[in-house]
Amino acid sequence: MGLFGKLRRGASRARNEDEAHLRTWAAAHAGVEAFVEPRTAVTETTVLLVDKDGAWTRRRVADPAAARKFARSLAMPIYDVQLVGYPQRMRDHDARQRILRKRAQSDLDR
Repeated sequence: MGLFGKLRRGASRARNEDEAHLRTWAAAHAGVEAFVEPRTAVTETTVLLVDKDGAWTRRRVADPAAARKFARSLAMPIYDVQLVGYPQRMRDHDARQRILRKRAQSDLDR
């Protein structure tokens, strides 16, 4: 097997691990929705899962069609982040987490 075959096989394994992570995460959280993030010059296409409380995870997918297929397989709604933006509950969750980290750090500094 040549170098490109090994690279392709490694990418396939990584995608399988990414999908397994997404499935496990979705099963452990309630009210999960998917958001497709487009490929950029720096990152591949990704799917972002956000639960009802705003907790989230993100992993690579092959393309937007693969993200839609994944979401359909779990019967979850899927949105294009370029069209709808990021959900407010996700931003609120991140803000709460920042506050908690600052409090924890200030407690350690005392």
